[in-house]
Amino acid sequence: MREDVQPGLRVLADRKRFRIGTCVSAPLLQWDPQYANTVRREFNVITTENALKFAVVAPKRGQYNFSDADAIVDFAEANRMEVRGHVLVWHSQLPQWLANGALTRSGLVEILTTHIADVVGRYSGRIAAWDVVNEAVGSDGAFRESIWYKMIGKEYVDLAFRAARSADPTARLYYNDYGIEASDEHAEGIYELIRDLKQRDIPVDAVGLQMHVDMNESKRIERLPAAIGRLRTLGLEAAVTELDVRMNVQEHPTAEHLARQAAIYRQVLRFCLQTPRLEACVLWGFTDRHSWVPHFFPDQNHAAIFDENYCRKPAYDALAEELAGPSPSSG
Repeated sequence: MREDVQPGLRVLADRKRFRIGTCVSAPLLQWDPQYANTVRREFNVITTENALKFAVVAPKRGQYNFSDADAIVDFAEANRMEVRGHVLVWHSQLPQWLANGALTRSGLVEILTTHIADVVGRYSGRIAAWDVVNEAVGSDGAFRESIWYKMIGKEYVDLAFRAARSADPTARLYYNDYGIEASDEHAEGIYELIRDLKQRDIPVDAVGLQMHVDMNESKRIERLPAAIGRLRTLGLEAAVTELDVRMNVQEHPTAEHLARQAAIYRQVLRFCLQTPRLEACVLWGFTDRHSWVPHFFPDQNHAAIFDENYCRKPAYDALAEELAGPSPSSG
């Protein structure tokens, strides 16, 4: 396997006017030249992996730390890339002062709206799309019992999208969630949430599909057309926002493992390219050297399109072949 290939995914995607991306780490962009060079070569959009999560950007109340986010946005602008901001409102990775603080409903509303105004406002015109609300719906289709929902009620979603639109009227605003293609209950809950938002003119523009896929879950991909088709009836754009395909393999994957992984990556990207208004396919990391997967799934690994040595895997070649292929007919 070669370390690089010409042309890279970015060139192929640019020819199709398609967004191919990855999440990135600011420290790795600054201190690992191979990491930074691979990002430059292969992607035209990058997502702020952790740099804009609440606990990272606001570790103390009233004090922001934008150093990593600034570095990512500066890198993107220097390399003519689009930036996706992740994430404004989520139930996880909250700072202790918020998660364990003695807060009233009105106090939490102020924290929510001020945080969004400050963060989105800082990058107005520089970050093109935001994951405004992440995983508000649980796997059972009901609102997740987050601090936001328990103290504010479902209105917190309205407040978040309105605050983001006010802070940057030009940014595309996403509702981002997992399992839209995997669970009927979850998909129904997400659909009903967004349908209600659209009926009340809450400014949600698009839905993001996370798609952290186990290699043995290939049948999930077959459900994508129905799941996305229903959401598109609401007038939404969509994107795959967090794609990876993990394996139940700790040591070296076999050729069969790699082929099965590549087939899923190919199927997802082909679906993106063939579906009108599905604007991007963003990977959640691109090299096994810096993958999040083993930390959260101890029995799984090898989820990315490059291995630990930045050598491309069959999954990379599958994406390149799809991007190099003929453009699908519009429909």
